[in-house]
Amino acid sequence: MRELKGDVYGCMGCRSFLTPDPEGHKYWGRFNQGVVTINLPDVALSSGGDMEKFWKILDERLELCYRALMTRHNSLKGTISDVAPILWQHGAYARLAPGEKIDKLLYNNYSTISLGYAGLFECIKYMTGESQLEDYGKEFGLSVMQVLNDACAKWREETTIGFSVYGSPIESTTYKFAKALKKRFGIIKGITDKDYVTNSYHITPAQPIDAFSKLKIESEFQELSPGGAISYIETPNMTKNIPAILEVIKYIYENIMYAEINTMTSYCHECGCTDIYMGDDLKFHCPQCGNDDYNKMNVALRICGYISTNPFNEGRAADIHDRVAHLGD
Repeated sequence: MRELKGDVYGCMGCRSFLTPDPEGHKYWGRFNQGVVTINLPDVALSSGGDMEKFWKILDERLELCYRALMTRHNSLKGTISDVAPILWQHGAYARLAPGEKIDKLLYNNYSTISLGYAGLFECIKYMTGESQLEDYGKEFGLSVMQVLNDACAKWREETTIGFSVYGSPIESTTYKFAKALKKRFGIIKGITDKDYVTNSYHITPAQPIDAFSKLKIESEFQELSPGGAISYIETPNMTKNIPAILEVIKYIYENIMYAEINTMTSYCHECGCTDIYMGDDLKFHCPQCGNDDYNKMNVALRICGYISTNPFNEGRAADIHDRVAHLGD
């Protein structure tokens, strides 16, 4: 991403980016054909910790992902611009003629198609016993990311389709992946003993680390996720320490492509308290009056890619419960 320094372009909401097209840096009016996500902890656990076996299984799973992505791609071929005139005929994506097929827009990187990934932390932890914070774990994690990028480069060369590596947000899939791993491999400490897998390349939510170190380390992984990536830091209520927030924003600008600052706002309808917290039972509680009825409180926090006020599944609740603050108030 370093060569893009100076470009100003938006992402799709929570993390999706369009990689540069051959004609120059055109970002607006392009689109994505979809995503298929590889469960990296499953690859690691299937190898039994054998490195040679791990790389072999990873190649096999990537081939499966390729086949699934091509199914998505082929299902779009032959689509007529008339199905969505605003998108295909009136300039949102293109200005095709009525009755014209969209096929030419599916090639040559006018659109992208995404190889998603999730659970890099658990993959690293199982294979090396370390995390991204230790040298060997970090080196192994970066090598996994490079293999994903090499696969996309190979597929692009063979097909002229814009394959790119994408850190999947897996909002509800985090719980689905975790349940599948428990069913296949049982409970393994630090890997399958929770109801979620860690998002994309992130350091796992419960691992203590300061905001600046987290952003610095994750920036190296973000460079290898050009189709979509986001990093975050968790903070308490920072209204009494605005200078610290400004320093983090400056650091983000200088060190990483895309990052966010997570905090939670809350309000108890029963007593007006604004310091609601999540307990070990994965429910929100008012410390002032004891209210734990979600319908009698407002809670807004970033679930994954988006700020949400809605209830969420057990996996995402466990993720939220485990999050540590990376910056003090």
